[in-house]
Amino acid sequence: MWTDFLTPVRWLYRGVLLLLLCVVALAPTVILQGRFGQSRRWRGRSWAEWSLMTFSGGACRVFGLRPKVDGRPMPGPVLIVANHIAWLDIELLHAAGAMSFVGKAEIARWPLLGFLAARGGTIFHQRGSHDSATGVAGAMTAKLGESGRVAIFPEGGILPGEDIKRFHARLFKVAIEADCPVQPVMIRYTRKGERDPGTTFLRGESFVTNTIRLMGRPACDAELKFLAPYETKRRSRRELAAIAENEIRTAYEGPVR
Repeated sequence: MWTDFLTPVRWLYRGVLLLLLCVVALAPTVILQGRFGQSRRWRGRSWAEWSLMTFSGGACRVFGLRPKVDGRPMPGPVLIVANHIAWLDIELLHAAGAMSFVGKAEIARWPLLGFLAARGGTIFHQRGSHDSATGVAGAMTAKLGESGRVAIFPEGGILPGEDIKRFHARLFKVAIEADCPVQPVMIRYTRKGERDPGTTFLRGESFVTNTIRLMGRPACDAELKFLAPYETKRRSRRELAAIAENEIRTAYEGPVR
């Protein structure tokens, strides 16, 4: 948890920034996720999307992330597929564009983030439950049918190790049923020209402990690369998963910016 002699200084000023962010921007962001914010538009985006992007971008800065975005999410309906390193992946993606996530049910109980996730349209999934999986698929299909974006982390959670893990194919079936494209997204955290492994959960770390540790760490670059979308026609869900995994792995193993 203690990184260097500046750790307590970072805890102090980032804690103040987090408090200011919540006091100034949290309530407007939550309110604008409703019908009023969804119906008003500015520069091609709804007020709801702008407010969520602004809040999430602020949250990234509070935790010392310097977002480096290459490309942008395509308009919905689209299935966004990304590798998963840290819970900050969600804020990083939201800072680039509003989208509904498929997340584990435990996220709903996380302080602040769980509340925002629910208001932002996160589809919660209870692992190991067949009924939950069926409900998640139905909710994803409905969201895509409304020309929305749905984002998944097909590795199945934040897993140990720095490399890209195997992508599970099950949820790719939703893209086939909704007849929408898939857009892979590469996420990578770097510092001083090398990958930074410290943003993920350490062994035995809780959400609260991880959050406190991240607030005390030196700043790092957060690379977000939106890759070319591809169509689902005449492809199985395993083929779709393999394409996304290969594209993301190639980008992840490429030169650090």
